[in-house]
Amino acid sequence: MLTRDIGTFLAFARDCAPDFGPATARAAFLVAPDGFGRAEESATDNLYMASAGFDATRASAQHRELQRALSAVVPTLCFPGDPHAPDALFPNNVFATAPGVLVVGRMRHPVRRREAERPDIRGFFRDVLGYAVRDLSTQPHPCELTGALVIDRARGLGFCGLSERCDEEGARLMHEALGLRATLVFDLAPGEYHTNVLLAVLAGRAALVCPAGFADPAVAAAVASLYAPHAIELSVEEQAAFAGNAISLSSDVVWMSERASKALCPGGRGALAAAGFELRAPALDAIEAAGGSLRCCVAEIF
Repeated sequence: MLTRDIGTFLAFARDCAPDFGPATARAAFLVAPDGFGRAEESATDNLYMASAGFDATRASAQHRELQRALSAVVPTLCFPGDPHAPDALFPNNVFATAPGVLVVGRMRHPVRRREAERPDIRGFFRDVLGYAVRDLSTQPHPCELTGALVIDRARGLGFCGLSERCDEEGARLMHEALGLRATLVFDLAPGEYHTNVLLAVLAGRAALVCPAGFADPAVAAAVASLYAPHAIELSVEEQAAFAGNAISLSSDVVWMSERASKALCPGGRGALAAAGFELRAPALDAIEAAGGSLRCCVAEIF
Protein backbone atom coordinates (compact mmCIF):
# COMPACT_ATOMS: atom_id res chain seq x y z
CA MET A 1 0.00 0.00 0.00
CA LEU A 2 1.26 3.43 -1.00
CA THR A 3 -1.07 6.24 0.01
CA ARG A 4 -1.48 9.86 0.98
CA ASP A 5 -4.67 9.05 2.89
CA ILE A 6 -3.88 9.24 6.60
CA GLY A 7 -6.95 7.28 7.73
CA THR A 8 -6.37 4.45 5.28
CA PHE A 9 -2.73 4.19 6.28
CA LEU A 10 -3.47 4.20 10.02
CA ALA A 11 -6.17 1.55 9.69
CA PHE A 12 -3.71 -0.73 7.92
CA ALA A 13 -0.63 0.12 10.00
CA ARG A 14 -2.28 -0.46 13.37
CA ASP A 15 -2.92 -4.08 12.38
CA CYS A 16 0.67 -4.73 11.29
CA ALA A 17 2.47 -7.03 13.68
CA PRO A 18 6.18 -6.39 14.36
CA ASP A 19 7.10 -9.47 12.34
CA PHE A 20 8.29 -7.91 9.08
CA GLY A 21 11.94 -8.25 10.02
CA PRO A 22 14.56 -7.20 12.57
CA ALA A 23 13.81 -3.81 14.09
CA THR A 24 17.46 -2.77 13.89
CA ALA A 25 20.31 -3.39 11.48
CA ARG A 26 22.84 -6.19 11.79
CA ALA A 27 25.68 -3.89 10.71
CA ALA A 28 26.29 -0.40 9.37
CA PHE A 29 28.66 1.41 7.08
CA LEU A 30 29.99 4.94 6.83
CA VAL A 31 31.87 6.88 4.15
CA ALA A 32 34.83 8.95 5.31
CA PRO A 33 34.66 12.74 4.85
CA ASP A 34 37.61 12.91 2.43
CA GLY A 35 37.37 16.20 0.54
CA PHE A 36 34.89 17.49 3.12
CA GLY A 37 33.63 20.99 2.43
CA ARG A 38 30.65 23.06 1.35
CA ALA A 39 28.85 21.49 -1.63
CA GLU A 40 27.30 24.46 -3.38
CA GLU A 41 24.75 22.39 -5.33
CA SER A 42 23.49 20.70 -2.18
CA ALA A 43 23.34 24.04 -0.39
CA THR A 44 20.64 25.28 -2.79
CA ASP A 45 17.96 23.24 -0.98
CA ASN A 46 19.58 22.36 2.34
CA LEU A 47 18.92 25.17 4.78
CA TYR A 48 20.78 23.31 7.54
CA MET A 49 24.13 23.75 5.80
CA ALA A 50 26.53 26.33 7.17
CA SER A 51 27.72 29.14 4.93
CA ALA A 52 31.33 29.00 6.15
CA GLY A 53 33.59 27.55 8.82
CA PHE A 54 34.17 24.07 7.39
CA ASP A 55 36.98 22.23 9.23
CA ALA A 56 37.94 19.10 7.31
CA THR A 57 40.48 17.92 9.88
CA ARG A 58 38.02 18.16 12.75
CA ALA A 59 35.27 16.54 10.67
CA SER A 60 37.54 13.59 9.89
CA ALA A 61 38.48 13.14 13.55
CA GLN A 62 34.84 13.27 14.67
CA HIS A 63 33.83 10.82 11.95
CA ARG A 64 36.49 8.35 13.09
CA GLU A 65 35.24 8.63 16.67
CA LEU A 66 31.69 8.05 15.45
CA GLN A 67 32.76 4.80 13.81
CA ARG A 68 34.57 3.75 16.97
CA ALA A 69 31.52 4.51 19.11
CA LEU A 70 29.01 2.73 16.86
CA SER A 71 31.29 -0.29 16.59
CA ALA A 72 30.72 -0.92 20.29
CA VAL A 73 27.10 -1.73 19.46
CA VAL A 74 27.09 -3.10 15.90
CA PRO A 75 29.81 -3.96 13.33
CA THR A 76 30.53 -0.67 11.54
CA LEU A 77 32.55 -0.46 8.32
CA CYS A 78 33.95 2.68 6.73
CA PHE A 79 34.62 3.16 3.03
CA PRO A 80 37.04 5.86 1.87
CA GLY A 81 35.57 9.13 0.74
CA ASP A 82 35.87 10.86 -2.62
CA PRO A 83 37.86 14.11 -2.62
CA HIS A 84 35.63 15.31 -5.47
CA ALA A 85 32.41 14.66 -3.54
CA PRO A 86 32.46 17.06 -0.57
CA ASP A 87 29.25 15.77 1.10
CA ALA A 88 29.65 12.07 0.31
CA LEU A 89 29.86 11.31 4.03
CA PHE A 90 26.04 10.93 4.06
CA PRO A 91 25.69 7.52 2.32
CA ASN A 92 22.23 6.74 3.68
CA ASN A 93 20.81 9.00 0.96
CA VAL A 94 22.46 6.90 -1.76
CA PHE A 95 22.41 3.34 -0.43
CA ALA A 96 19.81 1.38 1.53
CA THR A 97 19.32 -2.32 2.18
CA ALA A 98 16.67 -4.91 2.82
CA PRO A 99 17.67 -8.50 3.63
CA GLY A 100 19.66 -9.69 0.62
CA VAL A 101 19.10 -6.50 -1.39
CA LEU A 102 21.09 -3.31 -1.96
CA VAL A 103 19.05 -0.38 -3.28
CA VAL A 104 20.90 2.46 -5.00
CA GLY A 105 19.03 5.75 -5.03
CA ARG A 106 18.73 8.63 -7.46
CA MET A 107 20.21 11.83 -6.06
CA ARG A 108 18.84 15.21 -7.06
CA HIS A 109 22.19 16.98 -7.44
CA PRO A 110 24.87 15.88 -9.93
CA VAL A 111 27.60 16.38 -7.30
CA ARG A 112 26.11 13.45 -5.40
CA ARG A 113 25.12 11.22 -8.31
CA ARG A 114 28.72 10.08 -8.71
CA GLU A 115 28.46 8.38 -5.30
CA ALA A 116 25.89 5.95 -6.70
CA GLU A 117 28.41 4.77 -9.29
CA ARG A 118 31.01 3.60 -6.76
CA PRO A 119 32.16 0.10 -7.75
CA ASP A 120 33.64 -0.67 -4.33
CA ILE A 121 30.38 -0.26 -2.40
CA ARG A 122 28.33 -1.99 -5.07
CA GLY A 123 30.92 -4.77 -5.30
CA PHE A 124 31.03 -5.28 -1.55
CA PHE A 125 27.32 -5.97 -1.40
CA ARG A 126 27.06 -7.86 -4.68
CA ASP A 127 30.24 -9.95 -4.61
CA VAL A 128 31.09 -10.24 -0.92
CA LEU A 129 27.66 -10.35 0.71
CA GLY A 130 25.83 -11.79 -2.31
CA TYR A 131 23.12 -9.13 -2.35
CA ALA A 132 20.98 -8.41 -5.38
CA VAL A 133 21.30 -4.80 -6.58
CA ARG A 134 18.19 -2.76 -7.36
CA ASP A 135 19.49 0.30 -9.15
CA LEU A 136 17.22 3.35 -9.15
CA SER A 137 20.06 5.76 -9.93
CA THR A 138 19.61 5.87 -13.71
CA GLN A 139 15.90 6.74 -13.80
CA PRO A 140 14.86 10.43 -13.69
CA HIS A 141 12.87 10.63 -10.44
CA PRO A 142 14.73 11.76 -7.30
CA CYS A 143 14.51 9.23 -4.47
CA GLU A 144 17.10 9.87 -1.79
CA LEU A 145 16.38 6.67 0.13
CA THR A 146 16.50 6.83 3.93
CA GLY A 147 16.93 10.58 3.82
CA ALA A 148 13.47 10.93 2.28
CA LEU A 149 12.02 7.66 3.59
CA VAL A 150 11.94 6.81 7.30
CA ILE A 151 11.24 3.11 7.87
CA ASP A 152 9.78 1.08 10.69
CA ARG A 153 11.65 -2.11 9.93
CA ALA A 154 9.79 -4.19 12.50
CA ARG A 155 6.43 -3.59 10.85
CA GLY A 156 7.46 -2.84 7.28
CA LEU A 157 6.06 0.70 7.31
CA GLY A 158 7.46 3.69 5.45
CA PHE A 159 7.01 7.43 6.01
CA CYS A 160 8.04 9.32 2.89
CA GLY A 161 8.26 13.10 2.78
CA LEU A 162 8.17 14.75 -0.62
CA SER A 163 10.47 17.63 -1.52
CA GLU A 164 12.88 18.43 -4.32
CA ARG A 165 14.86 15.39 -3.09
CA CYS A 166 11.99 12.92 -3.64
CA ASP A 167 8.89 13.05 -5.84
CA GLU A 168 5.81 10.78 -5.83
CA GLU A 169 7.22 8.39 -8.42
CA GLY A 170 10.46 8.22 -6.45
CA ALA A 171 8.45 7.30 -3.35
CA ARG A 172 6.77 4.48 -5.27
CA LEU A 173 10.08 3.15 -6.56
CA MET A 174 11.61 3.08 -3.07
CA HIS A 175 8.52 1.47 -1.55
CA GLU A 176 8.66 -1.33 -4.11
CA ALA A 177 12.43 -1.79 -4.06
CA LEU A 178 12.46 -2.19 -0.28
CA GLY A 179 9.36 -4.40 -0.30
CA LEU A 180 7.49 -2.42 2.34
CA ARG A 181 3.98 -3.31 3.48
CA ALA A 182 2.68 0.27 3.50
CA THR A 183 4.12 3.73 2.95
CA LEU A 184 2.49 7.03 3.90
CA VAL A 185 3.40 9.79 1.44
CA PHE A 186 3.17 13.43 2.51
CA ASP A 187 4.62 16.85 1.81
CA LEU A 188 7.38 18.33 3.89
CA ALA A 189 7.07 21.90 5.09
CA PRO A 190 8.58 24.54 2.77
CA GLY A 191 12.35 24.61 3.16
CA GLU A 192 12.68 21.06 4.50
CA TYR A 193 14.71 18.70 2.36
CA HIS A 194 14.72 15.28 4.10
CA THR A 195 12.28 13.42 6.34
CA ASN A 196 15.04 11.99 8.52
CA VAL A 197 15.81 15.44 9.91
CA LEU A 198 12.34 15.64 11.44
CA LEU A 199 11.32 12.03 12.10
CA ALA A 200 13.07 9.01 13.60
CA VAL A 201 11.51 5.63 14.31
CA LEU A 202 13.52 3.97 17.06
CA ALA A 203 13.74 0.16 17.13
CA GLY A 204 10.12 -0.03 15.99
CA ARG A 205 8.69 1.06 19.34
CA ALA A 206 9.27 4.80 19.72
CA ALA A 207 9.46 7.89 17.54
CA LEU A 208 10.93 11.37 17.58
CA VAL A 209 8.61 13.70 15.67
CA CYS A 210 9.18 17.35 14.69
CA PRO A 211 5.68 18.66 13.78
CA ALA A 212 6.96 21.92 12.33
CA GLY A 213 8.71 20.00 9.57
CA PHE A 214 5.47 18.58 8.11
CA ALA A 215 3.35 20.61 5.69
CA ASP A 216 0.21 19.12 7.29
CA PRO A 217 0.25 18.87 11.11
CA ALA A 218 -2.24 15.99 10.87
CA VAL A 219 0.49 13.79 9.38
CA ALA A 220 2.79 14.38 12.34
CA ALA A 221 -0.07 13.64 14.73
CA ALA A 222 -0.91 10.42 12.88
CA VAL A 223 2.67 9.19 13.01
CA ALA A 224 2.88 10.03 16.71
CA SER A 225 -0.33 8.11 17.39
CA LEU A 226 1.23 4.92 16.06
CA TYR A 227 4.04 5.07 18.61
CA ALA A 228 2.18 6.35 21.65
CA PRO A 229 3.00 6.38 24.51
CA HIS A 230 6.58 6.57 23.22
CA ALA A 231 6.11 9.32 20.65
CA ILE A 232 8.29 12.29 21.56
CA GLU A 233 7.39 15.66 20.06
CA LEU A 234 10.37 17.91 19.35
CA SER A 235 10.34 21.68 19.28
CA VAL A 236 11.60 23.85 16.44
CA GLU A 237 14.77 24.50 18.45
CA GLU A 238 15.37 20.79 19.03
CA GLN A 239 14.78 20.08 15.35
CA ALA A 240 17.26 22.80 14.32
CA ALA A 241 19.88 21.13 16.52
CA PHE A 242 19.31 17.81 14.71
CA ALA A 243 17.56 16.04 17.59
CA GLY A 244 15.26 14.42 15.03
CA ASN A 245 18.24 13.05 13.09
CA ALA A 246 18.67 10.08 15.42
CA ILE A 247 18.95 6.32 15.02
CA SER A 248 18.81 3.08 17.00
CA LEU A 249 21.18 0.35 15.91
CA SER A 250 20.19 -1.88 18.81
CA SER A 251 17.14 -2.29 21.01
CA ASP A 252 18.50 -0.28 23.90
CA VAL A 253 20.54 2.69 22.59
CA VAL A 254 19.55 5.85 20.72
CA TRP A 255 22.28 7.78 18.94
CA MET A 256 22.21 11.50 18.17
CA SER A 257 24.89 14.16 18.08
CA GLU A 258 26.21 15.98 21.14
CA ARG A 259 24.61 19.19 19.88
CA ALA A 260 21.26 17.43 19.50
CA SER A 261 21.51 15.87 22.93
CA LYS A 262 22.26 19.22 24.58
CA ALA A 263 19.20 20.72 22.89
CA LEU A 264 16.91 17.87 23.98
CA CYS A 265 14.64 18.98 26.81
CA PRO A 266 14.43 17.02 30.08
CA GLY A 267 11.02 15.71 29.07
CA GLY A 268 12.45 14.22 25.90
CA ARG A 269 15.31 12.61 27.78
CA GLY A 270 12.89 11.13 30.26
CA ALA A 271 10.65 9.84 27.49
CA LEU A 272 13.56 8.04 25.83
CA ALA A 273 14.48 6.45 29.14
CA ALA A 274 10.88 5.41 29.70
CA ALA A 275 10.94 3.72 26.28
CA GLY A 276 13.98 1.72 27.39
CA PHE A 277 16.73 3.65 25.60
CA GLU A 278 20.11 4.89 26.73
CA LEU A 279 21.18 8.06 24.89
CA ARG A 280 24.69 8.26 23.41
CA ALA A 281 25.84 11.46 21.77
CA PRO A 282 29.26 11.87 20.13
CA ALA A 283 30.45 15.32 19.07
CA LEU A 284 29.70 15.98 15.38
CA ASP A 285 29.61 19.78 15.15
CA ALA A 286 32.16 19.91 12.32
CA ILE A 287 30.19 17.36 10.30
CA GLU A 288 26.90 19.17 10.96
CA ALA A 289 28.25 22.18 9.07
CA ALA A 290 27.51 20.12 5.92
CA GLY A 291 23.78 20.11 6.68
CA GLY A 292 23.36 16.63 8.13
CA SER A 293 24.03 14.89 11.40
CA LEU A 294 24.49 11.44 12.89
CA ARG A 295 21.63 9.59 11.18
CA CYS A 296 22.69 10.95 7.80
CA CYS A 297 26.15 9.43 8.25
CA VAL A 298 24.88 5.90 8.87
CA ALA A 299 23.86 3.46 6.14
CA GLU A 300 22.24 0.40 7.70
CA ILE A 301 22.92 -3.18 6.62
CA PHE A 302 19.93 -5.51 7.05
